[in-house]
Amino acid sequence: MIIDPIEALKKTSNFPIPIPTTTSKPTSSVVPIPSVVPDTPKLEFVGHDGKVTLWVVFVIMVIASAVFAAMAWRIPVSNRLYHVITTLITIFAALSYFAMATGHGTAVHHITLRHQHKHVPDTFEHIDRQIFWARYVDWSLTTPLLLLDLSLLAGLSGAHVLMAVIADVIMILTGLFAAFGSEGTPQKWGWYAIACISYLVVIWHLAINGRAQVSNKSPKVAQFFASIALFTLVVWTAYPIVWGIADGGRIVSVDGEIIAYAVLDILAKPVFGFWLLFTHANIPETNVGLGGFWANGLSGEGSLRLEDDGA
Repeated sequence: MIIDPIEALKKTSNFPIPIPTTTSKPTSSVVPIPSVVPDTPKLEFVGHDGKVTLWVVFVIMVIASAVFAAMAWRIPVSNRLYHVITTLITIFAALSYFAMATGHGTAVHHITLRHQHKHVPDTFEHIDRQIFWARYVDWSLTTPLLLLDLSLLAGLSGAHVLMAVIADVIMILTGLFAAFGSEGTPQKWGWYAIACISYLVVIWHLAINGRAQVSNKSPKVAQFFASIALFTLVVWTAYPIVWGIADGGRIVSVDGEIIAYAVLDILAKPVFGFWLLFTHANIPETNVGLGGFWANGLSGEGSLRLEDDGA
């Protein structure tokens, strides 16, 4: 005879024995613990709008460079200094935008954000954001040339020009370091603070000393310098603001960052250049006397002759 073991236990035991059934569902009161294993990083890369913007600005910079070069051919070589500097500004910008539009001059910055919780382990969020370092190369070349245009217009001394240019280069480089800085540490915003301080040095040399120096020139030149210098400082002040909400705080997308910088670059380079060159053509007092080597090159007239030295 076959004995059912479960029935035997029921008869011999005084305690109820729970018998599992197929209809019962396991329940659990344990709260799920957030995973600390990194998930797939969130990608913040350029999109369609950003790529189109890069190509459009590249074309604008090329056209501006061609127009500035054509304007230079219409005047004597000795008066082309502003034209040469302004043409170089848009040429460097065109090269930078071509690099960014074709996918070069970029790097991926990996960002790790730590989220703290009271009763469970901390969680981590990973972000990969595209940074266009070619933009900083562009700025390190073009902004000193812009300062040189304004310094020549104001008649600044060589010492003030040199210090303004050095402060400007420091501002651009520290901005690049800040863009690749680590999140959650003083490193990133420390570099940003240094860049802002350097910008104040640029303003001091350009606005304070430049205004004092240009007062010795004609009223037309002084008024023109005040207008174009103020325009430049307002546009330049917008750059660190865009950086703060883009690479700094990542409030706007990469496409939004590209569009914002594109508008500022167009204002700071082609618009600035057209304004400077057309006004310069109508105010002869803005000419910078650059004869000799600039216009004619080196000649044998100033060379040392042995017989003149008494040898």
